[in-house]
Amino acid sequence: MRIAFIGHKRIPSREGGVEVVVEELSTRMAARGEQVVAYNRRGHNVAGEEFDSHANVSDKPYVYQGVHVVPVTTIDAKGLAALTSSFFATLQAIKARPDVIHYHAEGPCVPLRLAHWMGIRTVATIHGLDWQRAKWGRFASWYLKFGERTAAKCADEVIVLSRNVQQYFKDTYERDVHFIPNGVERSTPVPADVITQQYGLKKDGYILFLGRIVPEKGVHYLVDAFKKLDTDKKLVIAGGSSDSAEYYESIKSAATSDPRIVLTGFTQGKELAELYSNAYVYVLPSDLEGMPMSLLEALSYGNCCLTSDIPECAEVVGDHAVTFHKGDVDDLRATLAALINDPARVAALKAGAADYITDKYSWDDVVDRTLALYLPNR
Repeated sequence: MRIAFIGHKRIPSREGGVEVVVEELSTRMAARGEQVVAYNRRGHNVAGEEFDSHANVSDKPYVYQGVHVVPVTTIDAKGLAALTSSFFATLQAIKARPDVIHYHAEGPCVPLRLAHWMGIRTVATIHGLDWQRAKWGRFASWYLKFGERTAAKCADEVIVLSRNVQQYFKDTYERDVHFIPNGVERSTPVPADVITQQYGLKKDGYILFLGRIVPEKGVHYLVDAFKKLDTDKKLVIAGGSSDSAEYYESIKSAATSDPRIVLTGFTQGKELAELYSNAYVYVLPSDLEGMPMSLLEALSYGNCCLTSDIPECAEVVGDHAVTFHKGDVDDLRATLAALINDPARVAALKAGAADYITDKYSWDDVVDRTLALYLPNR
């Protein structure tokens, strides 16, 4: 089967959850003998060109773990990169005539109707209700909502990552969609080394947030709550901005008054693994999510996790983590304080985290279920 992926920034990359998902799906499908093409955006990593991989900013096609990667024309400006890259990727994919085109995220789904009109089977994965994100202006929000509506009306199959969004499509579009959550593999914890040299961090000596520094992630709640805590633990905020430079600067400004707060910027590789491996508690205080890959990864490293009580997080963690009331700084502070003062509870949650999450979410299962939607009669 010939499969095309459209909507990610680039692979290999950790710029966001979409990139992780597309890399996992495409490489695993290629390993099973499928013919897979991934259409990369041209341009640099959103965190800066120093984070580009050896291949993923190439202007020429290349092969990555069996996946044929084709860079496409991209206007690298806020709000235009996804629009232009998905449009040009769709034109190239239509010319190549794959058996199925798999679109990822709402904005890139706008040109999906072109493939639909040309009689090519289309599948859309809605990673979250992106039009609700605070970083977007009026036009961008409208465009994202238009992509969502295009997927609902034109895609042969629609995949969502949470039961909450599944119900949303039923209520809003009278469309039955498939709930196929992301997968995760067990991760092997590693000792603190780079993070000790770089930031003075030691095992269980810090609380960790790891993700994009954007308003809907609720990092400002975490900073405000932490500053009210009487603790010698540090707060590590790891991640870069994503079309939200003003918000990132506001977080940096808020952090300057507390020397316990460490901002690492975008992180990957050994440093990323060490941050996950040695945190006392991982916190995800989001107002809005799809299905957060960073939360799955944190659990796979055996972390005690604290999340907001939004359905997209609560569905993932069940009773194997702790939640607080979304947007409630006082509740977040009190819950963090309780965990800091109860290391036995933290240890118990850590002990069962990796087994729980890897038993619940499997990439092999995700691939099986996704392939079944591509050509249901194969």
